[in-house]
Amino acid sequence: MLITEILARNARVYGQETALVERDPANDIRREMTWEQFDAQANRVATALIAKGIKKGDRVVHLMMNCLEWLPAYFGILRTGALAVPLNFRFSSDDIKLCASIAEAKAFMFGEEFVERVTPIETALDASVGTYVFVGPEDRRPEFAQSYADFLATGTEQDPRVEFNLLDDAGLYFTSGTTGTPKAVLLTHRNLEHACYIENRHHNQTHEDTFLCIPPLYHTGAKMHWFGNFIVGARGVILKGIKPAWILEAVSREKATIVWLLVPWAHDILIAIENQEVNLSDYQLDQWRLMHMGAQPIPPSLINQWKKIFPHHEYDTNYGLTETTGPGCVHLGLENTTKVGAIGVAGFDWEYRIVDHEMQPVPAGEPGELLVKGPGVMKEYYKNPEATAATLKDGWLCTGDIARVDEDGFIWLVDRAKDIIITGGENIFPVEIESFIMDHPAIQDVGVIGLPDQRLGEIVAAIVKVKSGHSLSEEELAEFCQGLPRYKRPRKIIFGAVPRSPTGKIEKPKLRKQYTGVSEKIGKF
Repeated sequence: MLITEILARNARVYGQETALVERDPANDIRREMTWEQFDAQANRVATALIAKGIKKGDRVVHLMMNCLEWLPAYFGILRTGALAVPLNFRFSSDDIKLCASIAEAKAFMFGEEFVERVTPIETALDASVGTYVFVGPEDRRPEFAQSYADFLATGTEQDPRVEFNLLDDAGLYFTSGTTGTPKAVLLTHRNLEHACYIENRHHNQTHEDTFLCIPPLYHTGAKMHWFGNFIVGARGVILKGIKPAWILEAVSREKATIVWLLVPWAHDILIAIENQEVNLSDYQLDQWRLMHMGAQPIPPSLINQWKKIFPHHEYDTNYGLTETTGPGCVHLGLENTTKVGAIGVAGFDWEYRIVDHEMQPVPAGEPGELLVKGPGVMKEYYKNPEATAATLKDGWLCTGDIARVDEDGFIWLVDRAKDIIITGGENIFPVEIESFIMDHPAIQDVGVIGLPDQRLGEIVAAIVKVKSGHSLSEEELAEFCQGLPRYKRPRKIIFGAVPRSPTGKIEKPKLRKQYTGVSEKIGKF
Protein backbone atom coordinates (compact mmCIF):
# COMPACT_ATOMS: atom_id res chain seq x y z
CA MET A 1 0.00 0.00 0.00
CA LEU A 2 1.30 3.47 -0.84
CA ILE A 3 2.23 5.39 2.31
CA THR A 4 -0.06 8.20 1.12
CA GLU A 5 -2.91 5.67 1.18
CA ILE A 6 -1.91 4.53 4.68
CA LEU A 7 -2.29 8.15 5.83
CA ALA A 8 -5.75 8.38 4.27
CA ARG A 9 -6.78 5.12 5.95
CA ASN A 10 -5.51 6.36 9.34
CA ALA A 11 -7.59 9.51 8.89
CA ARG A 12 -10.69 7.41 8.20
CA VAL A 13 -10.16 4.90 10.99
CA TYR A 14 -8.54 7.02 13.73
CA GLY A 15 -9.64 10.48 12.61
CA GLN A 16 -9.99 12.35 15.92
CA GLU A 17 -7.12 10.56 17.68
CA THR A 18 -3.81 12.35 18.09
CA ALA A 19 -1.38 11.52 15.28
CA LEU A 20 1.54 13.86 15.95
CA VAL A 21 2.79 15.91 18.87
CA GLU A 22 5.54 18.52 18.75
CA ARG A 23 7.40 19.33 21.95
CA ASP A 24 9.71 22.36 22.07
CA PRO A 25 10.83 22.48 25.73
CA ALA A 26 13.28 25.35 25.22
CA ASN A 27 10.35 27.61 24.33
CA ASP A 28 7.72 25.81 26.45
CA ILE A 29 5.64 24.96 23.38
CA ARG A 30 3.53 21.88 22.78
CA ARG A 31 1.41 21.40 19.64
CA GLU A 32 -0.49 18.44 18.28
CA MET A 33 -2.65 17.34 15.37
CA THR A 34 -5.12 14.55 14.74
CA TRP A 35 -4.99 12.05 11.91
CA GLU A 36 -7.76 13.97 10.13
CA GLN A 37 -5.79 17.21 10.42
CA PHE A 38 -2.61 15.49 9.26
CA ASP A 39 -4.37 14.09 6.20
CA ALA A 40 -6.13 17.38 5.42
CA GLN A 41 -2.93 19.43 5.66
CA ALA A 42 -1.11 16.98 3.37
CA ASN A 43 -3.92 17.41 0.83
CA ARG A 44 -3.68 21.20 1.10
CA VAL A 45 0.06 21.04 0.44
CA ALA A 46 -0.49 18.74 -2.54
CA THR A 47 -3.27 20.74 -4.19
CA ALA A 48 -1.45 24.03 -3.58
CA LEU A 49 1.68 22.64 -5.22
CA ILE A 50 -0.34 21.34 -8.16
CA ALA A 51 -1.88 24.81 -8.54
CA LYS A 52 1.69 26.13 -8.79
CA GLY A 53 2.36 23.75 -11.67
CA ILE A 54 4.02 20.87 -9.81
CA LYS A 55 3.31 17.57 -11.53
CA LYS A 56 4.19 13.92 -11.32
CA GLY A 57 7.95 13.39 -11.60
CA ASP A 58 8.95 16.91 -10.55
CA ARG A 59 11.25 17.41 -7.55
CA VAL A 60 10.44 19.50 -4.48
CA VAL A 61 13.13 20.43 -1.95
CA HIS A 62 12.10 20.05 1.69
CA LEU A 63 14.43 21.85 4.11
CA MET A 64 13.08 22.12 7.64
CA MET A 65 14.09 21.39 11.18
CA ASN A 66 11.86 18.87 12.96
CA CYS A 67 8.45 20.43 13.55
CA LEU A 68 4.74 19.64 13.35
CA GLU A 69 4.59 20.74 9.70
CA TRP A 70 7.45 18.47 8.56
CA LEU A 71 5.50 15.28 7.87
CA PRO A 72 2.32 16.85 6.39
CA ALA A 73 4.54 18.78 3.96
CA TYR A 74 6.41 15.59 3.05
CA PHE A 75 3.24 13.58 2.44
CA GLY A 76 1.75 16.49 0.51
CA ILE A 77 4.70 16.49 -1.88
CA LEU A 78 4.30 12.74 -2.41
CA ARG A 79 0.58 13.11 -3.15
CA THR A 80 1.38 15.29 -6.16
CA GLY A 81 3.36 12.41 -7.66
CA ALA A 82 6.49 14.58 -7.33
CA LEU A 83 9.66 13.45 -5.57
CA ALA A 84 10.35 14.78 -2.09
CA VAL A 85 13.94 15.97 -1.64
CA PRO A 86 14.63 16.30 2.12
CA LEU A 87 17.96 18.02 2.84
CA ASN A 88 20.37 17.81 5.74
CA PHE A 89 19.88 20.76 8.09
CA ARG A 90 23.66 21.13 8.36
CA PHE A 91 24.13 21.79 4.66
CA SER A 92 25.74 25.11 3.75
CA SER A 93 24.37 27.44 1.05
CA ASP A 94 26.72 25.80 -1.47
CA ASP A 95 25.58 22.29 -0.44
CA ILE A 96 21.92 23.31 -0.72
CA LYS A 97 22.48 24.86 -4.13
CA LEU A 98 24.33 21.77 -5.35
CA CYS A 99 21.59 19.38 -4.18
CA ALA A 100 18.77 21.55 -5.54
CA SER A 101 20.60 21.79 -8.87
CA ILE A 102 21.19 18.05 -9.11
CA ALA A 103 17.49 17.50 -8.38
CA GLU A 104 16.45 20.30 -10.78
CA ALA A 105 13.96 21.27 -8.12
CA LYS A 106 10.76 23.02 -9.23
CA ALA A 107 9.67 24.10 -5.74
CA PHE A 108 11.42 24.76 -2.45
CA MET A 109 9.90 24.55 1.03
CA PHE A 110 12.09 25.79 3.90
CA GLY A 111 11.97 26.77 7.56
CA GLU A 112 13.04 29.93 9.33
CA GLU A 113 16.38 28.45 10.38
CA PHE A 114 17.50 28.47 6.74
CA VAL A 115 16.68 32.02 5.63
CA GLU A 116 20.32 33.11 5.74
CA ARG A 117 21.39 30.06 3.72
CA VAL A 118 18.62 30.05 1.13
CA THR A 119 18.47 33.80 0.41
CA PRO A 120 21.98 34.05 -1.16
CA ILE A 121 21.27 31.21 -3.61
CA GLU A 122 17.67 32.10 -4.54
CA THR A 123 18.71 34.00 -7.67
CA ALA A 124 21.02 31.19 -8.80
CA LEU A 125 18.15 28.69 -8.57
CA ASP A 126 15.62 30.88 -10.41
CA ALA A 127 16.07 28.99 -13.65
CA SER A 128 14.53 25.90 -12.09
CA VAL A 129 12.73 26.80 -8.87
CA GLY A 130 9.48 28.63 -9.48
CA THR A 131 7.95 28.39 -6.02
CA TYR A 132 9.36 29.09 -2.56
CA VAL A 133 7.28 28.33 0.53
CA PHE A 134 8.41 29.62 3.93
CA VAL A 135 7.45 27.82 7.14
CA GLY A 136 7.98 30.26 9.99
CA PRO A 137 6.96 33.61 11.50
CA GLU A 138 5.96 36.41 9.14
CA ASP A 139 8.66 38.78 10.36
CA ARG A 140 11.30 36.28 9.20
CA ARG A 141 9.80 35.60 5.76
CA PRO A 142 11.95 36.69 2.80
CA GLU A 143 10.15 38.57 0.02
CA PHE A 144 10.71 35.86 -2.56
CA ALA A 145 8.84 33.23 -0.52
CA GLN A 146 5.13 32.72 0.18
CA SER A 147 4.12 32.07 3.76
CA TYR A 148 3.03 28.52 4.61
CA ALA A 149 -0.37 29.77 5.82
CA ASP A 150 -1.06 31.68 2.58
CA PHE A 151 0.23 28.73 0.57
CA LEU A 152 -2.10 26.29 2.33
CA ALA A 153 -5.03 28.65 1.75
CA THR A 154 -4.60 28.18 -2.01
CA GLY A 155 -5.14 24.43 -1.67
CA THR A 156 -8.08 22.27 -0.66
CA GLU A 157 -8.57 19.39 1.75
CA GLN A 158 -9.61 17.07 -1.06
CA ASP A 159 -7.22 14.33 -2.19
CA PRO A 160 -5.86 15.39 -5.60
CA ARG A 161 -6.02 11.73 -6.69
CA VAL A 162 -2.89 11.80 -8.79
CA GLU A 163 -2.25 8.30 -10.11
CA PHE A 164 1.06 6.68 -9.20
CA ASN A 165 2.10 3.22 -8.07
CA LEU A 166 4.62 1.40 -5.88
CA LEU A 167 7.24 1.27 -8.61
CA ASP A 168 7.18 5.03 -9.20
CA ASP A 169 9.93 7.27 -7.89
CA ALA A 170 9.18 8.83 -4.49
CA GLY A 171 12.20 10.71 -3.20
CA LEU A 172 15.79 11.83 -3.50
CA TYR A 173 17.73 11.42 -0.27
CA PHE A 174 21.23 12.83 -0.21
CA THR A 175 23.77 10.75 1.70
CA SER A 176 25.22 12.31 4.84
CA GLY A 177 28.60 13.06 3.31
CA THR A 178 30.52 11.54 6.27
CA THR A 179 32.53 9.54 3.73
CA GLY A 180 32.70 12.13 0.95
CA THR A 181 30.52 14.32 -1.28
CA PRO A 182 26.78 13.61 -0.80
CA LYS A 183 25.16 11.47 -3.49
CA ALA A 184 21.46 11.54 -4.41
CA VAL A 185 19.79 8.23 -3.56
CA LEU A 186 16.65 7.58 -5.61
CA LEU A 187 13.97 5.75 -3.62
CA THR A 188 10.64 4.40 -4.87
CA HIS A 189 7.25 4.15 -3.23
CA ARG A 190 7.90 0.41 -2.83
CA ASN A 191 11.02 1.25 -0.81
CA LEU A 192 8.96 3.47 1.52
CA GLU A 193 6.18 0.89 1.87
CA HIS A 194 8.66 -1.84 2.80
CA ALA A 195 10.17 0.40 5.48
CA CYS A 196 6.76 0.46 7.20
CA TYR A 197 6.38 -3.29 7.22
CA ILE A 198 9.94 -4.18 8.24
CA GLU A 199 10.04 -1.70 11.14
CA ASN A 200 6.70 -2.95 12.46
CA ARG A 201 7.78 -6.57 12.02
CA HIS A 202 11.00 -6.00 13.98
CA HIS A 203 9.59 -3.99 16.89
CA ASN A 204 6.00 -5.17 17.17
CA GLN A 205 4.33 -1.76 17.32
CA THR A 206 0.63 -1.73 18.05
CA HIS A 207 -1.90 1.08 17.92
CA GLU A 208 -1.24 1.65 21.64
CA ASP A 209 2.45 2.48 21.19
CA THR A 210 3.87 6.01 21.22
CA PHE A 211 7.11 6.64 19.35
CA LEU A 212 9.39 9.45 20.52
CA CYS A 213 11.22 10.87 17.50
CA ILE A 214 14.36 12.86 18.28
CA PRO A 215 16.73 12.48 15.27
CA PRO A 216 16.25 14.70 12.21
CA LEU A 217 13.35 13.68 10.00
CA TYR A 218 15.24 14.45 6.80
CA HIS A 219 17.23 11.27 7.47
CA THR A 220 15.76 7.91 6.53
CA GLY A 221 16.57 6.49 9.97
CA ALA A 222 14.25 8.62 12.10
CA LYS A 223 11.34 8.71 9.69
CA MET A 224 11.48 5.03 8.81
CA HIS A 225 11.50 4.04 12.49
CA TRP A 226 8.37 6.16 12.95
CA PHE A 227 6.87 4.28 9.98
CA GLY A 228 6.43 1.24 12.26
CA ASN A 229 3.99 3.26 14.35
CA PHE A 230 2.48 5.02 11.36
CA ILE A 231 1.34 1.80 9.70
CA VAL A 232 -0.83 0.92 12.72
CA GLY A 233 -2.09 4.47 13.33
CA ALA A 234 -0.06 4.88 16.51
CA ARG A 235 1.03 8.22 17.91
CA GLY A 236 4.34 9.93 17.19
CA VAL A 237 6.01 12.62 19.31
CA ILE A 238 8.55 14.99 17.76
CA LEU A 239 10.99 16.34 20.33
CA LYS A 240 12.98 19.48 19.55
CA GLY A 241 16.05 19.27 21.76
CA ILE A 242 18.28 16.49 23.10
CA LYS A 243 18.95 17.38 26.74
CA PRO A 244 18.57 14.28 28.96
CA ALA A 245 15.92 15.98 31.13
CA TRP A 246 13.91 16.92 28.04
CA ILE A 247 14.04 13.36 26.69
CA LEU A 248 12.96 11.83 30.01
CA GLU A 249 10.26 14.47 30.45
CA ALA A 250 8.88 13.73 26.97
CA VAL A 251 8.84 9.98 27.66
CA SER A 252 7.06 10.64 30.96
CA ARG A 253 4.46 13.20 29.90
CA GLU A 254 3.65 11.73 26.50
CA LYS A 255 3.69 8.14 27.79
CA ALA A 256 6.23 7.16 25.13
CA THR A 257 6.82 3.42 24.79
CA ILE A 258 9.53 3.41 22.10
CA VAL A 259 12.57 5.66 21.81
CA TRP A 260 15.31 5.46 19.19
CA LEU A 261 18.52 6.99 20.53
CA LEU A 262 21.89 7.82 19.07
CA VAL A 263 25.04 6.86 20.95
CA PRO A 264 25.90 10.39 22.19
CA TRP A 265 22.38 10.95 23.58
CA ALA A 266 22.32 7.62 25.41
CA HIS A 267 25.72 8.45 26.90
CA ASP A 268 24.44 11.87 27.97
CA ILE A 269 21.43 10.31 29.71
CA LEU A 270 23.63 7.85 31.60
CA ILE A 271 26.06 10.60 32.59
CA ALA A 272 23.20 12.83 33.77
CA ILE A 273 21.91 9.96 35.92
CA GLU A 274 25.42 9.23 37.25
CA ASN A 275 25.98 12.91 38.12
CA GLN A 276 22.49 13.19 39.67
CA GLU A 277 21.56 15.90 37.20
CA VAL A 278 18.29 14.01 36.70
CA ASN A 279 16.36 11.90 39.18
CA LEU A 280 14.52 8.99 37.55
CA SER A 281 11.92 9.00 40.33
CA ASP A 282 10.71 12.35 38.98
CA TYR A 283 9.45 10.71 35.79
CA GLN A 284 6.83 8.14 34.79
CA LEU A 285 8.90 5.67 32.77
CA ASP A 286 7.26 2.30 33.44
CA GLN A 287 5.54 2.28 30.03
CA TRP A 288 8.85 2.75 28.15
CA ARG A 289 9.35 -0.74 26.70
CA LEU A 290 11.93 -0.40 23.91
CA MET A 291 15.15 1.53 23.51
CA HIS A 292 16.83 0.85 20.19
CA MET A 293 19.86 2.33 18.51
CA GLY A 294 21.62 2.51 15.17
CA ALA A 295 23.40 4.79 12.69
CA GLN A 296 26.82 3.88 14.09
CA PRO A 297 28.58 1.01 15.90
CA ILE A 298 27.19 0.58 19.42
CA PRO A 299 29.69 0.11 22.27
CA PRO A 300 28.62 -2.99 24.25
CA SER A 301 29.65 -1.22 27.45
CA LEU A 302 26.99 1.41 26.79
CA ILE A 303 24.20 -1.14 26.49
CA ASN A 304 25.42 -3.14 29.48
CA GLN A 305 25.31 0.00 31.60
CA TRP A 306 21.92 0.96 30.19
CA LYS A 307 20.43 -2.43 31.06
CA LYS A 308 21.60 -2.07 34.64
CA ILE A 309 19.57 1.12 35.01
CA PHE A 310 16.64 0.11 32.78
CA PRO A 311 16.49 -3.70 33.17
CA HIS A 312 12.92 -3.93 31.84
CA HIS A 313 13.78 -2.36 28.48
CA GLU A 314 13.79 -4.39 25.33
CA TYR A 315 16.78 -3.51 23.17
CA ASP A 316 17.61 -3.73 19.48
CA THR A 317 20.45 -2.58 17.25
CA ASN A 318 19.47 -1.53 13.76
CA TYR A 319 21.83 -1.34 10.80
CA GLY A 320 20.95 0.39 7.58
CA LEU A 321 21.96 3.00 5.05
CA THR A 322 20.22 5.70 3.05
CA GLU A 323 20.70 3.32 0.12
CA THR A 324 18.63 0.66 1.94
CA THR A 325 15.81 3.07 2.83
CA GLY A 326 17.11 3.41 6.34
CA PRO A 327 17.23 0.86 9.13
CA GLY A 328 16.50 -2.81 9.24
CA CYS A 329 18.40 -4.63 6.51
CA VAL A 330 20.33 -6.08 9.45
CA HIS A 331 19.12 -5.99 13.04
CA LEU A 332 20.01 -7.66 16.30
CA GLY A 333 16.49 -8.74 17.28
CA LEU A 334 14.73 -8.16 20.59
CA GLU A 335 15.47 -11.69 21.71
CA ASN A 336 19.24 -11.54 21.13
CA THR A 337 20.60 -9.20 23.79
CA THR A 338 23.24 -11.81 24.62
CA LYS A 339 24.83 -10.79 21.33
CA VAL A 340 25.13 -7.08 22.10
CA GLY A 341 27.97 -5.73 19.99
CA ALA A 342 26.88 -7.56 16.85
CA ILE A 343 24.66 -5.72 14.36
CA GLY A 344 22.66 -8.92 14.11
CA VAL A 345 21.12 -11.01 11.38
CA ALA A 346 19.44 -10.27 8.07
CA GLY A 347 16.26 -8.25 8.57
CA PHE A 348 12.78 -9.28 7.45
CA ASP A 349 12.85 -10.07 3.70
CA TRP A 350 16.59 -9.25 3.44
CA GLU A 351 19.63 -11.32 2.43
CA TYR A 352 23.32 -10.67 2.98
CA ARG A 353 26.73 -11.80 1.75
CA ILE A 354 30.26 -11.04 2.95
CA VAL A 355 32.78 -11.02 0.12
CA ASP A 356 36.36 -10.25 -0.83
CA HIS A 357 37.65 -7.87 -3.54
CA GLU A 358 36.59 -10.29 -6.25
CA MET A 359 33.04 -10.63 -4.87
CA GLN A 360 33.76 -14.14 -3.62
CA PRO A 361 32.43 -15.28 -0.21
CA VAL A 362 34.98 -15.16 2.61
CA PRO A 363 35.27 -17.92 5.24
CA ALA A 364 33.23 -17.55 8.42
CA GLY A 365 35.00 -15.31 10.90
CA GLU A 366 37.03 -13.51 8.24
CA PRO A 367 36.38 -9.83 7.44
CA GLY A 368 34.98 -8.83 4.08
CA GLU A 369 32.63 -6.30 2.54
CA LEU A 370 28.97 -6.58 3.57
CA LEU A 371 26.50 -6.85 0.68
CA VAL A 372 22.72 -6.76 1.17
CA LYS A 373 19.72 -7.47 -1.05
CA GLY A 374 16.06 -6.75 -0.36
CA PRO A 375 13.00 -4.60 -1.12
CA GLY A 376 14.61 -1.55 0.48
CA VAL A 377 17.55 -1.31 -1.91
CA MET A 378 17.56 2.03 -3.74
CA LYS A 379 16.73 2.30 -7.42
CA GLU A 380 19.99 4.11 -8.22
CA TYR A 381 22.22 7.05 -7.49
CA TYR A 382 20.38 9.78 -9.35
CA LYS A 383 22.27 11.05 -12.42
CA ASN A 384 25.34 9.10 -11.36
CA PRO A 385 25.59 5.89 -13.40
CA GLU A 386 29.25 5.32 -12.49
CA ALA A 387 28.54 5.34 -8.73
CA THR A 388 25.44 3.20 -9.30
CA ALA A 389 27.40 0.58 -11.24
CA ALA A 390 30.06 0.49 -8.52
CA THR A 391 27.50 0.02 -5.74
CA LEU A 392 24.72 -2.12 -7.25
CA LYS A 393 25.86 -5.49 -8.59
CA ASP A 394 23.23 -7.99 -9.75
CA GLY A 395 20.74 -6.60 -7.25
CA TRP A 396 23.23 -6.63 -4.37
CA LEU A 397 24.10 -3.36 -2.64
CA CYS A 398 27.80 -3.02 -1.77
CA THR A 399 27.67 -1.21 1.57
CA GLY A 400 31.34 -0.25 1.85
CA ASP A 401 31.25 -1.63 5.40
CA ILE A 402 33.60 -4.38 6.52
CA ALA A 403 31.94 -7.13 8.55
CA ARG A 404 32.42 -10.71 9.71
CA VAL A 405 30.06 -13.51 10.75
CA ASP A 406 30.52 -15.44 13.99
CA GLU A 407 29.91 -19.13 14.67
CA ASP A 408 26.24 -18.43 15.49
CA GLY A 409 25.54 -16.59 12.25
CA PHE A 410 25.55 -13.07 13.73
CA ILE A 411 27.10 -10.24 11.75
CA TRP A 412 29.65 -8.01 13.43
CA LEU A 413 30.46 -4.66 11.88
CA VAL A 414 34.22 -4.25 11.70
CA ASP A 415 34.56 -0.83 10.06
CA ARG A 416 34.16 1.34 6.98
CA ALA A 417 36.57 0.34 4.21
CA LYS A 418 37.80 3.93 3.95
CA ASP A 419 38.46 4.15 7.68
CA ILE A 420 40.73 1.11 7.97
CA ILE A 421 44.24 1.96 9.24
CA ILE A 422 47.15 0.11 7.65
CA THR A 423 50.19 0.10 9.93
CA GLY A 424 53.27 -1.99 9.26
CA GLY A 425 51.25 -4.06 6.78
CA GLU A 426 48.53 -4.88 9.35
CA ASN A 427 44.89 -3.89 8.83
CA ILE A 428 43.49 -2.20 11.93
CA PHE A 429 39.79 -1.51 12.36
CA PRO A 430 39.12 1.70 14.35
CA VAL A 431 35.71 0.52 15.58
CA GLU A 432 37.36 -2.25 17.61
CA ILE A 433 39.69 0.22 19.32
CA GLU A 434 36.90 2.75 19.89
CA SER A 435 34.76 0.09 21.53
CA PHE A 436 37.64 -0.93 23.81
CA ILE A 437 38.42 2.63 24.90
CA MET A 438 34.73 3.36 25.56
CA ASP A 439 34.92 0.82 28.39
CA HIS A 440 36.99 3.31 30.40
CA PRO A 441 34.67 4.94 32.97
CA ALA A 442 36.05 8.44 32.35
CA ILE A 443 35.53 8.41 28.58
CA GLN A 444 32.49 10.06 27.02
CA ASP A 445 33.43 9.68 23.35
CA VAL A 446 36.32 8.61 21.15
CA GLY A 447 37.21 8.61 17.47
CA VAL A 448 40.15 6.66 16.05
CA ILE A 449 41.94 7.57 12.83
CA GLY A 450 45.27 6.86 11.16
CA LEU A 451 48.01 9.47 11.08
CA PRO A 452 50.73 9.34 8.38
CA ASP A 453 54.03 7.73 9.43
CA GLN A 454 57.07 7.37 7.20
CA ARG A 455 58.12 4.02 8.64
CA LEU A 456 54.80 2.28 9.30
CA GLY A 457 52.59 4.00 6.75
CA GLU A 458 50.07 5.00 9.41
CA ILE A 459 49.88 4.98 13.19
CA VAL A 460 46.76 4.72 15.36
CA ALA A 461 45.57 7.99 16.88
CA ALA A 462 42.72 8.24 19.39
CA ILE A 463 40.85 11.53 19.76
CA VAL A 464 39.25 11.36 23.20
CA LYS A 465 36.53 13.36 24.93
CA VAL A 466 36.56 12.99 28.72
CA LYS A 467 33.35 13.07 30.76
CA SER A 468 32.59 16.28 32.59
CA GLY A 469 33.82 16.08 36.17
CA HIS A 470 36.41 13.40 35.37
CA SER A 471 40.13 13.71 34.76
CA LEU A 472 42.30 11.47 32.65
CA SER A 473 45.94 11.77 31.63
CA GLU A 474 47.58 10.48 28.48
CA GLU A 475 49.65 8.10 30.61
CA GLU A 476 46.56 6.69 32.36
CA LEU A 477 44.79 6.04 29.08
CA ALA A 478 47.93 4.50 27.57
CA GLU A 479 48.09 2.16 30.55
CA PHE A 480 44.45 1.21 30.05
CA CYS A 481 45.15 0.45 26.38
CA GLN A 482 47.71 -2.17 27.41
CA GLY A 483 44.72 -4.49 27.20
CA LEU A 484 44.86 -4.17 23.40
CA PRO A 485 47.30 -6.11 21.22
CA ARG A 486 50.50 -4.09 20.88
CA TYR A 487 49.98 -3.16 17.20
CA LYS A 488 46.47 -1.85 17.93
CA ARG A 489 47.40 0.44 20.81
CA PRO A 490 47.10 4.16 20.02
CA ARG A 491 50.53 5.66 19.45
CA LYS A 492 49.06 9.13 19.77
CA ILE A 493 46.35 10.25 22.21
CA ILE A 494 44.65 13.58 21.61
CA PHE A 495 42.16 15.12 24.03
CA GLY A 496 39.54 17.01 22.08
CA ALA A 497 36.08 17.08 20.53
CA VAL A 498 34.75 14.14 18.52
CA PRO A 499 32.53 15.55 15.75
CA ARG A 500 29.41 13.59 14.97
CA SER A 501 26.77 14.01 12.26
CA PRO A 502 23.11 14.74 13.11
CA THR A 503 22.56 10.98 12.98
CA GLY A 504 25.36 10.24 15.43
CA LYS A 505 28.09 9.00 13.09
CA ILE A 506 31.66 10.00 13.88
CA GLU A 507 32.72 12.37 11.12
CA LYS A 508 36.03 10.75 10.26
CA PRO A 509 36.71 13.04 7.26
CA LYS A 510 36.59 16.04 9.62
CA LEU A 511 38.98 14.37 12.05
CA ARG A 512 41.37 13.41 9.25
CA LYS A 513 41.19 16.92 7.83
CA GLN A 514 41.90 18.45 11.25
CA TYR A 515 44.84 16.22 12.14
CA THR A 516 46.30 15.25 8.76
CA GLY A 517 45.12 18.00 6.42
CA VAL A 518 43.42 15.42 4.15
CA SER A 519 39.82 14.34 4.61
CA GLU A 520 39.65 11.41 2.20
CA LYS A 521 41.70 8.23 1.96
CA ILE A 522 41.47 5.08 -0.08
CA GLY A 523 40.59 2.16 2.14
CA LYS A 524 41.51 -1.47 1.59
CA PHE A 525 40.91 -4.62 3.58
